[in-house]
Amino acid sequence: MGGWSAEREISLRSGKACADALERQGFRVSRIDVGRDIAVVLAATAPEVVLNVLHGRPGEDGTIQGILEILQIPYSHSGVLASSLAMQKDYAKAVLQAAGVPVPQGRVISRFEAAKSHVLARPYVIKPIAEGSSVGVFIITEQHAHPPQELTREDWAFGENVLCETYIPGLELTCAVMGDKALDVIEIEPTVRFYDYEAKYAPGGSKHLLPARLKPNVYQEVRRLALQAHQALGCRGVSRTDFRYDERAGAQGLFCLEVNTQPGMTETSLVPELAAYAGITFEELVRWMVEDASLNR
Repeated sequence: MGGWSAEREISLRSGKACADALERQGFRVSRIDVGRDIAVVLAATAPEVVLNVLHGRPGEDGTIQGILEILQIPYSHSGVLASSLAMQKDYAKAVLQAAGVPVPQGRVISRFEAAKSHVLARPYVIKPIAEGSSVGVFIITEQHAHPPQELTREDWAFGENVLCETYIPGLELTCAVMGDKALDVIEIEPTVRFYDYEAKYAPGGSKHLLPARLKPNVYQEVRRLALQAHQALGCRGVSRTDFRYDERAGAQGLFCLEVNTQPGMTETSLVPELAAYAGITFEELVRWMVEDASLNR
């Protein structure tokens, strides 16, 4: 848990919640705050299993997974390839599109080019290629005469290229997959206009409607596409797929935004909420992830 990504604090909260849940069930848990010496620490600690609750790099991009494969320590969630693909939003989109999962239209350009002029018809979204939790995301509307100049700052820490995508109006939806089964669908109502980092993790930042208020055919299509996306990327264990749904377009208005291979496990996180709705307690969910751990994922 922990690490050095922009999502460090959320990872620490996820790690504490999971470690506490395992200790309540009698597991012996070593809480490791990941640093650059993580390979040395893991070799010295020699855990039987690693429950990976890192968010962002290096725990979500295949790096930690590769170290664990070399050290032959079984671990949770997705393996090297699926983690790397899902983290790189442009590569993930290509895989999902080839598998028949609808994704918004978009293009990858340099952050400096994105700051010069509007590269898509407004409204559109600018997002880092390899960050989660809506870190570094901008929604560009008709009210924005110019693109965000924050993209050119020297302290910009989210990569040299960005992904620009058509903005999909409508509902924010998410669906988790656990093993080979899609759970239910949550509709997210942010208390602010955009479901950003604070809306995701601050108490009261958003309202979760479970089950989502969708027509039955659309509800089942979200579940089907979440499982299809999970399988297309080769994910393992638990993943969570985020969607936007433009109700005006019917079933054709559903678009996959991204697949999260290391979804949050905090007290306000979506996966524990979806599991609870399916009758799975937080303790049972965390135990399942530990028991599902393996190599060659």
